[in-house]
Amino acid sequence: MQELENALRRSSAQGVIFGQTVANTVGISGSDLECLDFLNLEGRVTAGRLAEVTGLTTGAITGVVDRLEKAGLVRRERDPADRRKVFIVIVPENLAKIGRFYEHMQRGMVKLWESYSDAELKLLLEFATKGYETMLAATEELKSMVEAPNPAKRGKRS
Repeated sequence: MQELENALRRSSAQGVIFGQTVANTVGISGSDLECLDFLNLEGRVTAGRLAEVTGLTTGAITGVVDRLEKAGLVRRERDPADRRKVFIVIVPENLAKIGRFYEHMQRGMVKLWESYSDAELKLLLEFATKGYETMLAATEELKSMVEAPNPAKRGKRS
Protein backbone atom coordinates (compact mmCIF):
# COMPACT_ATOMS: atom_id res chain seq x y z
CA MET A 1 0.00 0.00 0.00
CA GLN A 2 2.83 2.38 0.86
CA GLU A 3 4.52 1.76 -2.50
CA LEU A 4 1.25 2.49 -4.30
CA GLU A 5 0.73 5.68 -2.28
CA ASN A 6 4.28 6.83 -3.03
CA ALA A 7 3.91 6.09 -6.75
CA LEU A 8 0.61 7.98 -6.91
CA ARG A 9 2.06 10.93 -5.02
CA ARG A 10 5.01 11.07 -7.41
CA SER A 11 2.71 10.87 -10.43
CA SER A 12 0.40 13.54 -9.02
CA ALA A 13 3.27 15.86 -8.12
CA GLN A 14 4.87 15.45 -11.55
CA GLY A 15 1.49 16.15 -13.16
CA VAL A 16 1.21 19.37 -11.16
CA ILE A 17 4.73 20.41 -12.18
CA PHE A 18 4.03 19.57 -15.83
CA GLY A 19 0.78 21.53 -15.74
CA GLN A 20 2.40 24.51 -14.01
CA THR A 21 5.12 24.55 -16.66
CA VAL A 22 2.46 24.64 -19.39
CA ALA A 23 0.49 27.30 -17.49
CA ASN A 24 3.62 29.47 -17.10
CA THR A 25 4.33 29.13 -20.82
CA VAL A 26 0.76 30.12 -21.71
CA GLY A 27 0.63 32.94 -19.14
CA ILE A 28 -2.15 31.66 -16.86
CA SER A 29 -2.18 30.11 -13.40
CA GLY A 30 -1.95 26.38 -12.82
CA SER A 31 -5.42 26.24 -11.29
CA ASP A 32 -6.87 28.17 -14.23
CA LEU A 33 -5.26 25.64 -16.58
CA GLU A 34 -6.82 22.77 -14.61
CA CYS A 35 -10.24 24.43 -14.82
CA LEU A 36 -9.71 24.83 -18.56
CA ASP A 37 -9.07 21.08 -18.74
CA PHE A 38 -12.34 20.42 -16.88
CA LEU A 39 -14.06 22.64 -19.46
CA ASN A 40 -12.40 20.66 -22.23
CA LEU A 41 -13.68 17.42 -20.68
CA GLU A 42 -17.18 18.69 -19.86
CA GLY A 43 -17.86 20.76 -22.97
CA ARG A 44 -20.24 23.73 -22.89
CA VAL A 45 -21.20 24.20 -19.22
CA THR A 46 -22.51 26.76 -16.78
CA ALA A 47 -20.33 28.25 -14.06
CA GLY A 48 -22.38 26.24 -11.56
CA ARG A 49 -21.50 22.97 -13.29
CA LEU A 50 -17.83 23.95 -13.46
CA ALA A 51 -17.92 24.69 -9.72
CA GLU A 52 -19.53 21.30 -9.13
CA VAL A 53 -16.90 19.27 -11.01
CA THR A 54 -13.93 21.21 -9.61
CA GLY A 55 -15.11 21.61 -6.03
CA LEU A 56 -14.47 25.36 -6.24
CA THR A 57 -16.99 27.98 -5.20
CA THR A 58 -19.04 29.78 -7.84
CA GLY A 59 -17.26 32.98 -6.79
CA ALA A 60 -13.87 31.40 -7.46
CA ILE A 61 -15.13 30.06 -10.80
CA THR A 62 -16.24 33.56 -11.83
CA GLY A 63 -12.65 34.74 -11.34
CA VAL A 64 -11.28 31.75 -13.26
CA VAL A 65 -13.66 32.35 -16.17
CA ASP A 66 -12.84 36.08 -16.20
CA ARG A 67 -9.11 35.30 -16.45
CA LEU A 68 -9.57 32.57 -19.09
CA GLU A 69 -11.81 34.88 -21.11
CA LYS A 70 -9.23 37.68 -20.90
CA ALA A 71 -6.60 35.20 -22.14
CA GLY A 72 -8.86 34.36 -25.11
CA LEU A 73 -9.28 30.72 -24.08
CA VAL A 74 -13.02 30.76 -23.30
CA ARG A 75 -16.05 32.89 -24.02
CA ARG A 76 -19.42 33.30 -22.39
CA GLU A 77 -22.53 32.48 -24.40
CA ARG A 78 -26.10 33.26 -23.37
CA ASP A 79 -28.64 30.49 -23.73
CA PRO A 80 -31.02 31.62 -26.50
CA ALA A 81 -33.89 29.83 -24.75
CA ASP A 82 -33.18 31.41 -21.35
CA ARG A 83 -31.20 34.66 -21.54
CA ARG A 84 -30.45 34.45 -17.79
CA LYS A 85 -28.42 31.28 -18.33
CA VAL A 86 -24.79 31.69 -19.40
CA PHE A 87 -22.55 28.92 -20.73
CA ILE A 88 -18.77 28.90 -20.68
CA VAL A 89 -17.38 27.68 -24.01
CA ILE A 90 -13.80 26.94 -25.01
CA VAL A 91 -12.29 28.84 -27.94
CA PRO A 92 -11.02 25.79 -29.90
CA GLU A 93 -8.36 27.51 -31.99
CA ASN A 94 -6.72 28.96 -28.88
CA LEU A 95 -7.03 25.71 -26.93
CA ALA A 96 -5.17 23.98 -29.76
CA LYS A 97 -2.18 26.22 -29.05
CA ILE A 98 -2.04 24.74 -25.54
CA GLY A 99 -2.82 21.20 -26.68
CA ARG A 100 0.43 20.97 -28.60
CA PHE A 101 2.34 20.96 -25.29
CA TYR A 102 0.56 17.74 -24.34
CA GLU A 103 1.01 15.79 -27.57
CA HIS A 104 4.21 13.96 -26.61
CA MET A 105 2.83 13.05 -23.19
CA GLN A 106 -0.41 11.80 -24.76
CA ARG A 107 1.53 9.60 -27.18
CA GLY A 108 3.50 8.13 -24.28
CA MET A 109 0.35 7.46 -22.26
CA VAL A 110 -1.40 5.77 -25.20
CA LYS A 111 1.65 3.55 -25.68
CA LEU A 112 1.54 2.66 -21.98
CA TRP A 113 -2.22 1.96 -22.02
CA GLU A 114 -1.82 -0.30 -25.05
CA SER A 115 0.38 -2.57 -22.94
CA TYR A 116 -2.61 -3.41 -20.69
CA SER A 117 -5.42 -5.88 -21.28
CA ASP A 118 -9.03 -4.74 -21.53
CA ALA A 119 -9.67 -6.07 -18.00
CA GLU A 120 -6.68 -4.15 -16.64
CA LEU A 121 -7.80 -0.99 -18.42
CA LYS A 122 -11.28 -1.41 -16.92
CA LEU A 123 -9.71 -1.65 -13.44
CA LEU A 124 -7.55 1.41 -14.10
CA LEU A 125 -10.59 3.36 -15.29
CA GLU A 126 -12.52 2.40 -12.17
CA PHE A 127 -9.55 3.35 -9.99
CA ALA A 128 -9.08 6.73 -11.70
CA THR A 129 -12.81 7.52 -11.52
CA LYS A 130 -13.07 6.62 -7.84
CA GLY A 131 -9.83 8.49 -7.18
CA TYR A 132 -11.34 11.64 -8.70
CA GLU A 133 -14.50 11.22 -6.60
CA THR A 134 -12.39 10.74 -3.47
CA MET A 135 -10.35 13.88 -4.22
CA LEU A 136 -13.52 15.90 -4.90
CA ALA A 137 -14.94 14.80 -1.53
CA ALA A 138 -11.63 15.63 0.15
CA THR A 139 -11.73 19.09 -1.44
CA GLU A 140 -15.22 19.65 0.00
CA GLU A 141 -14.05 18.51 3.43
CA LEU A 142 -11.00 20.77 3.24
CA LYS A 143 -13.19 23.75 2.31
CA SER A 144 -15.42 23.13 5.33
CA MET A 145 -12.35 22.87 7.58
CA VAL A 146 -10.94 26.14 6.24
CA GLU A 147 -14.29 27.93 6.43
CA ALA A 148 -15.14 26.68 9.94
CA PRO A 149 -14.65 29.23 12.71
CA ASN A 150 -11.53 28.63 14.77
CA PRO A 151 -12.59 28.09 18.41
CA ALA A 152 -9.18 29.28 19.63
CA LYS A 153 -9.83 32.69 18.09
CA ARG A 154 -13.28 33.15 19.62
CA GLY A 155 -13.43 35.82 22.26
CA LYS A 156 -10.12 37.39 21.15
CA ARG A 157 -10.18 40.85 19.68
CA SER A 158 -8.11 41.72 16.67
